[in-house]
Amino acid sequence: MGLGRAGALGLVLGLLLGVLGGAASEPHSLRYFYTAVSEPSPGVPQFVAVGSVDGEVFARYDSETRRTDSMMDWTSAIDDQEYWERSNRIFQNAEQVFRVSLDILRERYNQSRGSHTWQRMYGCDLLEDGSIRGFDQHGYEGRDFIALDKDTLTFTAADTGAQITKRKWEEEGTFAERMKNYLENTCTEWLRKYISYGKDVLERRERPEVRVSGMEADKILTLSCRAHGFYPRPISISWLKSGVVQEQETKRGSTVPNSDGTYHVWATIDVLPGDRDKYQCRVEHASLPQPGLFSWEPQSNLIPIVAGVAVAVVAVIAALAGFAVWKSKQGKKEKGYNVAPGSDGGSNSSNAGSNPSV
Repeated sequence: MGLGRAGALGLVLGLLLGVLGGAASEPHSLRYFYTAVSEPSPGVPQFVAVGSVDGEVFARYDSETRRTDSMMDWTSAIDDQEYWERSNRIFQNAEQVFRVSLDILRERYNQSRGSHTWQRMYGCDLLEDGSIRGFDQHGYEGRDFIALDKDTLTFTAADTGAQITKRKWEEEGTFAERMKNYLENTCTEWLRKYISYGKDVLERRERPEVRVSGMEADKILTLSCRAHGFYPRPISISWLKSGVVQEQETKRGSTVPNSDGTYHVWATIDVLPGDRDKYQCRVEHASLPQPGLFSWEPQSNLIPIVAGVAVAVVAVIAALAGFAVWKSKQGKKEKGYNVAPGSDGGSNSSNAGSNPSV
């Protein structure tokens, strides 16, 4: 089933926020995410559905607008109005089903009224070897609930409450078959279309800008490696000690989107100050012909000295220039060429800064 039961809902939440980290094996993916809340907070729709290709959200629907909105310019290539009307019908139907499901689950788990959450994530991947992968996973109250195994046309239930749904869906039979057909045919067909429409955006490659820094405190040196401005999202960033990956010692942040559509991520490690030369940050990304290795190079103490000398030189030059201007004025006064008050000494405004009135 690809991801398995564990962490399915965490993946849903992560992708909804656009913060899924780590390298991915699939070159292209199509995802749909549904979230329904029984009693949403102010400003939060009761139902939201989004579609994404390779982590880029291209369509969004919510219970307040009850309309599917395009989120990417390349969707303008979809000139079939029926496509958007059909999307509306699908999402509106899902909205109604999710509301009913929330009521059923609340009673099944003997819960009081309040805020309860029901989520679904489904989609397909086109892998590098040409094979496809599809999945359909559901979560309730921030936990795994049930997931489809499309190869066996069965469902995996996370708890006794989900067992009731498992029996119901498997007895009906048609739901698993329909989803299998959708995931292996319709989903992949549309994913290929989306890739074609958004090729310039989805298949672009932007190299990460990598910066390594260090901060010492309490005889511990924290090395930080930050990669910024890269696309696509999948990236691998790790710390090496003498060429060996330090997986357990490395702390990583999630891969987070920037406002320009690129991403950034970080990884840190605590080391002994005397060992800092043994550590390197390795970055692997589709835009790089081979993994990049980066080391921390503390700034030299000469830099602030050189900067100070440069400032002093500029100050001396400015002082000499001021003295020359003053001597020139004095010479004009002696020859009777006094500059009139308020005049800049010429009609060209660019001269005003050179001959200010005193």
